[in-house]
Amino acid sequence: MNPFDDLAERLRVIEEELRDRAYAHLREAVERGDDASAEEKRLNQARRAVEKAINALSGGER
Repeated sequence: MNPFDDLAERLRVIEEELRDRAYAHLREAVERGDDASAEEKRLNQARRAVEKAINALSGGER
């Protein structure tokens, strides 16, 4: 058992929440006819950073 499994699992929950929020934000922007690219990019950038942290803590396992 990896000593960082608990942290990686918590980060997986955060990564999923960031993904859900990015999708919801994009969907709402499309419904309004707005350009959501800046906000969506920020959320996805944060999600990718969390995903990298998960991979680092998991030793590349996923």
